[in-house]
Amino acid sequence: MEPHGAANAAQPLGTGRSPELRVADVKQYLYCPRVIYYHYVLPVERKVTYKMQVGREEHVEIDRLEKRRKLGRYRLAEGERRFHVALASPQLGLSGVLDLLIVSPAGYFPVEYKVTTGGPALNHKYQLVAYALLVEEAFGAVVRSGFLYLAPRRELVEVPVTDNARLHTRRILGAIRRIIAEGRLPAVRHRFGRCRDCEFLNYCGDVERRGGARFLQGGMAPRHEAQAVTQVEEGDGDVLPE
Repeated sequence: MEPHGAANAAQPLGTGRSPELRVADVKQYLYCPRVIYYHYVLPVERKVTYKMQVGREEHVEIDRLEKRRKLGRYRLAEGERRFHVALASPQLGLSGVLDLLIVSPAGYFPVEYKVTTGGPALNHKYQLVAYALLVEEAFGAVVRSGFLYLAPRRELVEVPVTDNARLHTRRILGAIRRIIAEGRLPAVRHRFGRCRDCEFLNYCGDVERRGGARFLQGGMAPRHEAQAVTQVEEGDGDVLPE
């Protein structure tokens, strides 16, 4: 979970400068690449939505409950919980604050809390893999898997961290940097249901506010962007506190 809100908006970029990315950018890019544009290229005021407020409150409650739970639910006999772990990688140009890191003789296990009515979405999974990359660099360890804790259903989902997932996450970071470097509003294609509760909806004047698949400004998205966006099914990956 990372700082969120208008006060944390990025400053407009000058030419030739590559910003440090946030782990949350991976999640937001897969939800909709325009979130990246409105954060880095054309920063706008970000309102706190009802979903964001609920998400923050849920994170506090999950922290409280997690401190009382046993590690058996992670299939671990022993280990140490570290909450809100700040991580950064100069090599990747990436940073973030991990909700929970479990350190045990069996290895390092990143855990992210997600407040969603659906199951784990791909953007949640790749955000967790991005944290795994940061943990690996910070501690010189290999992360084999991590966990998503889904509230309010109180479900724990194990996510394998494979070589392919690591590679795809790095490609996502490259795609994010291309959006920033080109400075153009990305063309995207998805259903309006994903836009309905988005904090940036009012800035996307080309969105048709009704059901059905829609092409937005600029027609079809570039192939690498379209593939990433359409992997997340409609209704998955709510835009919630980062």
